Amino acid sequence: MRRSEFCMPSPTPFNKLAEVSEKILATTKRLEKMDAAGSFLSNAHPDEIEAASLLLIGRPFPRTSQRTLDLDWSALYKVLQELLQPSSELISELFAQSGDIGEVVHQLFLRSGKIRQTTLFTVPLYVQEVYSIFTEIADVQGPGSRKRKTALLRSLFTRATPLEAKYLAKILVGDQRIGFSEGMLESTIARKLDLSLDLVRRANMLRGNIGEVAQIAFTEGVEGLEKVELRPFTPLLPMLASQAENAENALQTHDGTSAFETKIDGARVQIHMQHQNDTHQIRIYSKRLTEVTPSFPDLVELVEREVKTQSCILEGEVLAMDAQGRPYPFQHLMRRFRRVRNVEEMMAELPVTLFLFDLLMIDGKVLIDTLYTSRREKLDKVRGTIPLVDQLVSSKVDEVSAFFDKAIEAGHEGLVAKRLDSTYQPGIRGKAWLKIKRSMETLDLVIIAAEWGTGRRHKWLSDYHLAAQDPETGEYHMLGKTFKGLTDAEFAEITQRLLELKIEQTRGTVRVQPRIVVEVEYDEIQRSPTYQSGMALRFARIKRLRYDKGPEDADTIHRVQALYDSQFSRKASSDLVGRS
Repeated sequence: MRRSEFCMPSPTPFNKLAEVSEKILATTKRLEKMDAAGSFLSNAHPDEIEAASLLLIGRPFPRTSQRTLDLDWSALYKVLQELLQPSSELISELFAQSGDIGEVVHQLFLRSGKIRQTTLFTVPLYVQEVYSIFTEIADVQGPGSRKRKTALLRSLFTRATPLEAKYLAKILVGDQRIGFSEGMLESTIARKLDLSLDLVRRANMLRGNIGEVAQIAFTEGVEGLEKVELRPFTPLLPMLASQAENAENALQTHDGTSAFETKIDGARVQIHMQHQNDTHQIRIYSKRLTEVTPSFPDLVELVEREVKTQSCILEGEVLAMDAQGRPYPFQHLMRRFRRVRNVEEMMAELPVTLFLFDLLMIDGKVLIDTLYTSRREKLDKVRGTIPLVDQLVSSKVDEVSAFFDKAIEAGHEGLVAKRLDSTYQPGIRGKAWLKIKRSMETLDLVIIAAEWGTGRRHKWLSDYHLAAQDPETGEYHMLGKTFKGLTDAEFAEITQRLLELKIEQTRGTVRVQPRIVVEVEYDEIQRSPTYQSGMALRFARIKRLRYDKGPEDADTIHRVQALYDSQFSRKASSDLVGRS
């Protein structure tokens, strides 16, 4: 099924997108959400389906885009002050009621007769226009860019109705929270057009732009989606690993034999190379799909010199090591990823080593459906002198255990077990790859608020409220607080970043946009009547700041619940044994 070419709808007012978002928010039923979204997209103009799809899931740009709005709550606050003059007390009161920036803006607009009256006489906003202005904001560069960005933002809110303002604000701060994810949008497209969900997912996986995939699906149908191929310089979501308790558990899961690779305590990168105009174009992307090429001219030179092919997509780990060959802490390595000025000085201060572990494309041939063993063989032939991640193929627990101990002794995290017959599944955390660590599995959680410290820590935000998101509702559920695990330098650094994300401050607590991810260790997950989730972390401490991850990469509340359930099950069995 595809859209009729004889019935072209007119451009869609942005208010229609806001109304369908409200409808999606109002129901907890998955099919009702999908039906509302599907009906909205099927009635949109073909040229605006991409924009409508992205804005509906709260994204101003595709996940593979390098564009960023570079505007935060402070810019929005300035616009609100210019247009509505709300008191800070009113904003705090409204935020305390809903905890939702979009709803705060909605209520401010509803209470302002002046701005409401003005919008009655202005030209309405349209979906494609909003998307174009967001793009224009992102593209503003150079001196005075902040002022010009804010002016463009003001032009949107000046013309917005209260409901439109709500969703403009939610998209701006990246906090859509209507219970409609990218995965649900994939299902919506398949359901509305009677397409294979696997086909839609694969197209999105290869293109990295669900908006473009939606537009192809609605205008070209099956034929269009089947033509979607992987393009160089469009980064793929990385394949992820589930947790295994130990080597024996991994071998059982993989039917007795597996390839075990050292889980290097570095930063994962994806490297794209293509021969163009008598030279190799090379770009490097982080785990979050952000281009970091300018920070690593040394790696660009290495790949260009050593890799023996015209075009390819490589995956590997970047590691910083001392003179004895031991890894520097992860936070040291992150300094390289954030450096765009004086790169040569940083290269001399913190040289890095690249270890490769996968090959996803070579000379135009996509390899994600090729078996792991074959990909590894092909990688070995083209890598030149670039080292591969250490590997052991074994079916013996004692051999794997010794290999694990060797990895730990070398300063790494553990092992990753990979099925020999596994294909590469971007963005999927399945059983084909299993990570084995020494300690209890850590959690990647999001900081939603922080408290000013006391005593020696009085000048820093140093007591962090840790939360996991419910992907169905978009809400963040608090799991505890901690001030443990960071150095003074890290306290100072994270305080600056949190203040940039500040929404409001009440007494000693600063509420922030949910952006910063931290890796958290804990002794156990307990029952808790204090938190809405019913769970709390016992003795939580921050292992490291994860600037390489976004909130969408953090663990969900479902993951925390699963860990709690398995932990509770183990304890129950232990108690029974003790009583027998």
